[in-house]
Amino acid sequence: MGIIKVKNIRLYAYHGCLDEEGKIGSEYRVDVLVKANLKESAVSDRLNDTVDYVHLNKIVKEEMAIRSKLLETVANRILDRILSEIPMVKKAVVDVSKLNPPIGGNVAMVTIKMAKKR
Repeated sequence: MGIIKVKNIRLYAYHGCLDEEGKIGSEYRVDVLVKANLKESAVSDRLNDTVDYVHLNKIVKEEMAIRSKLLETVANRILDRILSEIPMVKKAVVDVSKLNPPIGGNVAMVTIKMAKKR
C-alpha cells in the first residue's frame, strides 16, 4: 500500500451559507490524500499503473466550481468522485479549507476533513 498526496490546491470558489459568499466568493485550499497499491507502478514506471494526480486535481477543481452552502457537501462530492472514477484508490481523505472566513475575527482558515474507503 502507498500514499499519494496532492497538497495546497488553491482555488477561488463561492461556497457558504451567506448570500454575499455566493456573490463575492473566497479563496480555498484543498488537500487530498489517497491510499492505493503502488507496488506495480513502482516497478513498471507506467502512469496507467498508478493514481494520476492530474486526475485528482481535475476532480477537485470541478467539484469546487459547484456552489454549496457547506464545505462538508463539497468534500463528500470530491470523495465520491475519487472512489467512483479511480478504482485502485482504497481510501481517500480530503481537507477543504476556507481561507480568511467571514466569522468576525482574525482567523486564518477553517478546515473540514472527511474520509471514505471502499
